[in-house]
This record gives sequence, structure tokens and C-alpha cells, in this order.
Amino acid sequence: MFKQFSPNLIRRRLTSLFPAELIEDIARERDVVQRNRTIDITMLVWTLIMGFAVDGEARTIAGFQRAYSAATNQTVARSSFYDRFTPALETLLSDLLEHALEEVAVPHTIAPQFELFREVLIADATVFRLHRLLDAFPATHPDQSGAKLHLVQNATKQTIEQFQLTDERTHESSQLRTGSWLRGRLLLFDLGFYSFRRFALIEENGGFFLTRLKSNANPLIVGERRKWRGRAISLPERRLRDVVGDLRRELIDVTVEIEFKRRAYAGKQSTDRMEFRVVGVRNEDTDDYHLYVTNLPDEFTPRQVAALYGLRWEVELLFRELKSLYGLEKFETSDPAIVELLVVAALLTLTVSRALLGVFQERFPETVFPRERWAKTFRSVAQLILGDLAQSLGYPPPNLTELMFRDARQPEKSRLLLSERVAEAFMSPSNA
Repeated sequence: MFKQFSPNLIRRRLTSLFPAELIEDIARERDVVQRNRTIDITMLVWTLIMGFAVDGEARTIAGFQRAYSAATNQTVARSSFYDRFTPALETLLSDLLEHALEEVAVPHTIAPQFELFREVLIADATVFRLHRLLDAFPATHPDQSGAKLHLVQNATKQTIEQFQLTDERTHESSQLRTGSWLRGRLLLFDLGFYSFRRFALIEENGGFFLTRLKSNANPLIVGERRKWRGRAISLPERRLRDVVGDLRRELIDVTVEIEFKRRAYAGKQSTDRMEFRVVGVRNEDTDDYHLYVTNLPDEFTPRQVAALYGLRWEVELLFRELKSLYGLEKFETSDPAIVELLVVAALLTLTVSRALLGVFQERFPETVFPRERWAKTFRSVAQLILGDLAQSLGYPPPNLTELMFRDARQPEKSRLLLSERVAEAFMSPSNA
């Protein structure tokens, strides 16, 4: 099997994903490339992508500069490197991310029923702390700053469909717009996006949705979607919460009527009613029901509906990978524009990691690669991959002696070490 391990496999996949010509062409369009090319834009892009995965490195420009110098074996002035972190560079990275998300899409079908949908989408958001950005990214608590990353993940293609960065105070529900784009698509979301009006709009636009039923929701049952043997409790014309405690059946599958307010128009807001499906699966440990509200058809059984909602955990794993492995919460900058740039770079890192995972899954179909284990492995070899990419672009292998000398030496000759300061105190005539 080991004969299949081409030493150039990773390099070939990455350079086909982002050819140097593509990076340079977009950089020229976005006015990122300067006449005085002290910084190689292609290697800068790869440094931001692979440097984000380096274990233990705070997400600072100085850290990226060290990774760039180590890969290219070049000494770069700090000011020259810092000057490249501009809004134009963020636009370049965004263009590359958009390109990559199309390239790395890996369509798959979990079950035959999924053919009913064009795509399965998962909406969620996560908060991460920032450094001294109280005005640009205010948090819900005073004297803190926090950003919120809103994502729509495409579970069908295993890619990111949409993303938006806001301050922590922005509610996630405001960033998810319903419309005709949802036609034929299934949207999974948690209670942060819960809205009866949203349910209606998804239905009216030809889409599907699935979420947990709020604990304080008590809709009117208007029909049962399956028959029960024996002396089963009759549910129609009763409120769900009023009867659920008396039920002993393993499953609940009913049609409910939900009342909600439409969006205000010309100063008036009308009330409307729609029917949806509520499914319940008894939890043996807690002896109660997990209740879900949806418009999925009956071909999805209650247990399948509950299992399908579990797919929402995919986006939680994605957030955990971004935070714990790629340092989304380790930004050390007071510039909000650089925060936005680094968020795009982090998403590029994750996308590149998934692109490589796709290659290994295709090459070794009998081998299982757990997502988190893969991400940790990718992070551990990121600097090696960056060096290999640099050599493919004509840079020599690093001079390790020079590299350690340059990075470890005291930058200011006038600054004394602790032992030198103590010795100076004893040698000075004024201290005699």
C-alpha cells in the first residue's frame, strides 16, 4: 500500500487548487501586487493559509512573518510585511475562498430520501473573543470585545455555503435571509433561528426546514399522521403540552396549527395560521420526548427526522476545528480590518484541509479518516507543507543556522539581559 504514497501528492493537489498564475492574476485585479515585489504574493497567500494551522502560534502578523521567512529563507523587513495586510489582500483571500469552495465540493448522498433535496444546509453562529476592539466589535458584556461568525454549511457538498462576520451583539437570526434560494433545499437550524414566520416563508418558497420545538411552544394538534393500536389517547383538538405528559407511546407524529404574525406592511401587521408537522421521539434516559417541528413529508419516519437533526452537529464540529485547532480565538490585533482578513484566512485553512482530506479519501477508499484526527495531523505538518510549496516555487531549503540566529538574537543591542543588568549594577562606580 505504501507504494501509493506519492511524495508530491499534497503539493499537486494544493497547486492545482490555487495555481500561482491564479493567485497573481487576482492579485493584479485587486491591486495587491506592487512594482517592488519585496514580498512574493503567492507565498504570502500560502503562508496565511498554512501558517494558520501551525500549532501553538498566536495569530499575529509577526508570527506569519516568521513562517514566511522560514519557508522562503528570506529576511523580510517587518514594515514591508505589515504593509501588505490591507483590505485589498482581504478581497484577494475572499476571491480565493470562493474559488476553493466550488473546487473542493464533494457531493454525497446519506440516504436515498436525500434525493428529494437539492442540498442540505445547516445554519449556525459562534462567538470568539478579540483584543482591544470594543468599538468595532462590542460584546454582550461590558469591557469586552467579541465577534460572531455566522455560517451556512452545505452538508451535501461538505463545504461552506455562506458566511458573515459581525459583532457579538448581532443576533444570528438577522443574518439568515429566507427567499427563493431555499427552493428544494432542506435547512437545519437551532433555536437561535426559531421563528414561526421563518417556517412559513421557507414553506412558501418551496424549501424544507427542521428544528427543535421550543419548550414554551404549545401548538394546537389538528391531526395525527399515523394510527395507534389499542386504546390510544386521542390528540386532535388538544394542545400539545397539555397531553404530552400523559403519553406512553415511543413516538409522536402529529399535524399542528401554528399562529404567527406576518411582517408589518403599511403600518399594519396581520395574523396568519399554517399547519406543520411535529415529531417526538421518547428519550429513555430522561423519560420525556425530544420534539421537532418540520415540514418534511411522511416518507421520513419520526426516528429518521430525529437522526437527521443530529446532522446539525456537523457545523458544531466545524466551529470547534476553527477555534481549537486553527486558533480562531487567538487574534492579537487592534485593527478590525485585519480581524476580517484573518477570519477569511482561517476559513481558507479549513477549506484547504478538507481539500486534502478529499484526496486521501479518494485515494484510500477503504481507510477511515476521522475529521478531527485529520485536522490535528494537518496542523502538525503545516509548516513542512509550506516549505515544500516554497521549494516548488524555486526557493532553496532553509538555512536552519541562519534562521535560528536571525529569530533568536536580541533585536536591540542596547537592551541588556537580566544577568548583564545585575553585573552592571556591581561594576558601576556610582553604586560602590
